[in-house]
Amino acid sequence: MNIHTPDIAQLPDREDAEEALNVLRQWAKSATPEEVADLDPSVTRLIPGFEVSNYPALARAYPEDFKVDDTYKASMPDLQNGPSSLIRGAKQDLQHVGISNFRLPISYHTRDNGDLTLETSVTGTVSLEAGKKGINMSRIMRSFYKHAEKTFSFEVIEAALDDYITDLDSFDARIQMRLSYPAKVKSLRSGLEGYQYYDIALELVEKDGVRRKFMHLDYVYSSTCPCSLELSEHARQSRGQLATPHSQRSVARISVEVLCGDCLWFEDLIDMARDAVPTETQVMVKREDEQAFAELNAANPIFVEDAARLFCEQLLRDERIGDFRVVASHQESLHSHDAVSILTHGDLFTADSLDPKLFSTLFHVG
Repeated sequence: MNIHTPDIAQLPDREDAEEALNVLRQWAKSATPEEVADLDPSVTRLIPGFEVSNYPALARAYPEDFKVDDTYKASMPDLQNGPSSLIRGAKQDLQHVGISNFRLPISYHTRDNGDLTLETSVTGTVSLEAGKKGINMSRIMRSFYKHAEKTFSFEVIEAALDDYITDLDSFDARIQMRLSYPAKVKSLRSGLEGYQYYDIALELVEKDGVRRKFMHLDYVYSSTCPCSLELSEHARQSRGQLATPHSQRSVARISVEVLCGDCLWFEDLIDMARDAVPTETQVMVKREDEQAFAELNAANPIFVEDAARLFCEQLLRDERIGDFRVVASHQESLHSHDAVSILTHGDLFTADSLDPKLFSTLFHVG
């Protein structure tokens, strides 16, 4: 006699699946999240309304009491400092990687006004070898804050540079600090005084183990066109025709290498610029000052080529200055374009190619 037993391994059909699903849904509605997680986190997706949820449900309240210990920190991912296998693109050295416009108050020694604390914009970069994915950029900021409360000078910038070259294991590095330096300037004849603000930057660069210091100054002045001046005088003398020469706000960006030795103060570089081109724009002006300014411009008419060479003449006289560059822009009142010139001394600033935005950055709107 043959006896047939039920097929115990028979696969469940759709009806069986629906019944099991209903059981799971009923259970999941009343179960705690911990109970669901203990069984299988995917059960949450079976509950109506939670089909696309990303279980486990994440806490939405900020954990005020959570403390980070060394074990937790060691478990955190760090893609920026990951292995070279994570590098995207060509595996090439990067000359500069870092942060720009990191701002904080810095104290400066000045020649005439003692110590001043000024808001400063910091750019800090290091080189990155081809086989490294990236750097920890917050270390640049931490290195700077470590020294920020000291009275700032190139020596303290060097201390910050030392720190982040070591921290980031880099072969080249740079720190640049930009600030607006206030200095009181007297009017030409009335005796009034007002604050002139000078855009200045200090820069420390280390390349191939050699450190160089730089100072940058934007000097704003008025330039009266010599040709226009002579033509105006010709109209007056030959035809009795009133005419005025054209002049315009102009800017020279003076960048100098600061050599070892006596301190080159902010005020020293400003004085050199003013000695070269005395028609600096004015702060406080009464009628007698406005007339004096017109006379001063007439006594010092300059083309943009003249301006670059006059600044150069002053810079060459100072033994504290090495290589330098002068970029001048006369923002024409006659033409719809500007007149520009660049003069370099030494090899450091020589460049055949021009930054397309170089001259547009020389606009000073007051």
